Amino acid sequence: MLTTQSQIRAAFWRDLDIMGAPVSRKKIRDYAGTGKMHNTDTRCAFVDYVDMLARSGEITEELAERVTL
Repeated sequence: MLTTQSQIRAAFWRDLDIMGAPVSRKKIRDYAGTGKMHNTDTRCAFVDYVDMLARSGEITEELAERVTL
């Protein structure tokens, strides 16, 4: 069972290779132009991954609502 946000992020990047999803670790400029963010495909894949973990009981609903990429 995953209990921290950093464990979820590490598991996402590790499992990403297994899933074969067309996403990238490369970051792009954010909308304000002040920082960096992941592209839309990566963010959507992360949300789907967290939802899958919550539905299978591997993480709590509270943690699923708090975790960010």
